[in-house]
Amino acid sequence: MNLLALLKQKKKPPVCSAVIVAAGSSQRMGSDKLMKKLGAMPVLARTILAFENCPLVDEIIIVTRRDRLEEIADLCHKNGLHKVRQVVSGGATRMESALAGVSAARHGATYIAIHDGARPLVSQELIERTILAAQKYRAAAPAIPSTDTLKAVDAKGFIAGTVDRESIRRVQTPQVFEGDLIKGALTKAVKDGLTLTDDCSAMDRMGVKTFLVEGDPTNIKITTPDDLVTAEAIVNARGDYHANRVWV
Repeated sequence: MNLLALLKQKKKPPVCSAVIVAAGSSQRMGSDKLMKKLGAMPVLARTILAFENCPLVDEIIIVTRRDRLEEIADLCHKNGLHKVRQVVSGGATRMESALAGVSAARHGATYIAIHDGARPLVSQELIERTILAAQKYRAAAPAIPSTDTLKAVDAKGFIAGTVDRESIRRVQTPQVFEGDLIKGALTKAVKDGLTLTDDCSAMDRMGVKTFLVEGDPTNIKITTPDDLVTAEAIVNARGDYHANRVWV
């Protein structure tokens, strides 16, 4: 075996940290959506478990409100979620919370996946597909086409034009990036006082394009009580493989 072949054989796989952002106030739900039961377990537990079971994810960082730190750490410990390395306090904005999470990721993490805690139905296939795309393109996110006709609206509420649906996508999470790139992008976004709603937007400002992979229509974000009803229907249609697991 030559030296080049030996080096390739010993090369370690890239480290991917997953940051789960769960620091919202659940105002539109009316109560804490992340601890509501979805099938046999809380919404947040189901989200964490998807990344716990992913072989491409090495560690999990959970970002939550300061008053929930102990409760969520206890949930992870009691239920054997071993990849959860830290539970950290979020900030006043989505960008600040994402930055807190990526800053807590393992030093030298090659890639960082950022995921909404309120998207509990994310599949293994989608997580892996997005991570693998990020390894090729430096930044990747899942997205789905819009099935509705989209209209631009003027300040008075009248239609101002029709948006080309073929060029529009609804972006989901996880969004996966090279570790150093997303840390720099989020740091700058927070420093500039921006209120961006996703992490791809921070990368856009750095001049880094994000590659879109095929998303999943069932990877919904739970925001309102109706979303929880929809999520229950999806879980039942899939078959709840965690139904016999006791969560404490």
